[in-house]
Amino acid sequence: MAVLTSDAVILRTWPVQESDLIVSFFTRDYGKLRGVAKAALKSRKRFGGALEPMTVARAWFVERPRQELGRLDQLEILRSPLSDAVDMARMTALSFYAEVLDEALPEHDPQETVYRLLTAVLEQTTTTQPLMPVTYFALWMTRLMGLLPDLVHCTVCGEALVAGEVSFSSYADGLFCGVHAQGNALSEDSWMLALRMLKQPVAAFASEPWPRRRGQDLRRFAVQALERHLEKRLKSAEALARLS
Repeated sequence: MAVLTSDAVILRTWPVQESDLIVSFFTRDYGKLRGVAKAALKSRKRFGGALEPMTVARAWFVERPRQELGRLDQLEILRSPLSDAVDMARMTALSFYAEVLDEALPEHDPQETVYRLLTAVLEQTTTTQPLMPVTYFALWMTRLMGLLPDLVHCTVCGEALVAGEVSFSSYADGLFCGVHAQGNALSEDSWMLALRMLKQPVAAFASEPWPRRRGQDLRRFAVQALERHLEKRLKSAEALARLS
């Protein structure tokens, strides 16, 4: 079996046997994979600190036909989440990325656009501004998964939405006008922000002030869409809500 190589981001790990780990990792070229890292808890030469979630690395691995788990042979760190300052807010943001991708992505399905989204938001996820890239990531993941509704027309009547009169439901997809208002208001700033984020790269928002409550309702809207699709609550989303 040929050894494959690709840039990859570590999502999560599970211990198995005495020193082995099962590793879920998202590769640029082959999609999400799972493989056994033999003696990972002992071998600094092959893995070092590269198994921290959200580590960007060059990975060498073997896929095994008709087997659920491949073999992860080596990782070479390209960017470590520990190379920048770490606090609870930043670690919660990184955990959110990892959980969404691990739960949402099918295995063995290349997702180049999602990979580029992830690496872009990782560069912007700092201790001073962790919630802006989280908001961007959550909104774009709903779009890339085909879950994002029309953001400019009411789901019920099709009329153009008006800033300050936009709402959403916790139980159904779509945005609603003032006539068909639902229980959750989407503020004018958040609605306009969503329209801008779908047109601009995440780096374009890095210089904007971002108090913790900014985009809170937009994050709730996107996260609830993801959870409805996954049919489960995201643990990291609960921690994010507490940060806001």
